Amino acid sequence: MEVLEEIKEVLIKNNLKIACAESCTGGLVSSYLTDISGSSAYIEQNFVTYSNAAKTRFLGVKKQTLDTLGAVSYEVAYQMALGLLNYAPVSLATTGILGPTGGSKEKPVGLCYMGYGILKSDKPVIKVVKFQSLINQNECLNTRVEIKKDIAQNALKNLIGFLRENIPSCKET
Repeated sequence: MEVLEEIKEVLIKNNLKIACAESCTGGLVSSYLTDISGSSAYIEQNFVTYSNAAKTRFLGVKKQTLDTLGAVSYEVAYQMALGLLNYAPVSLATTGILGPTGGSKEKPVGLCYMGYGILKSDKPVIKVVKFQSLINQNECLNTRVEIKKDIAQNALKNLIGFLRENIPSCKET
């Protein structure tokens, strides 16, 4: 993926490292990031925080938020991205529903919230993107894996956009 080289270039050029926390993507974002040689120069630490307890323990996600809104919510993605900033100055978090079970009308299969964070002058800037995978469950033999790939690839594309928005030297000309 071309976006991986761009992420590497931006992070290294700006002397930044990233930490990731993945729930629904189960480490696939981290796997993609480490596919690029030299990734140790820009990856600090990654977590697969699949359980609510792990989200609370490692990222500081509030139990009340999880109990009230569920793990697949804007607020949980926000808190995950914010908690990751304790580990690195850039963060990426994913939380969603891969299916084929677990979806509802309000939270359908393929729904994901992607949280992005960056420390600017030691103050956190957080953005959450709601994403709905359009992988058709009826047409795909291994829908769960395809949805996971779709979410992970979109999370990385959104990451480079977030970096461009928040690092002056990254603005496209």
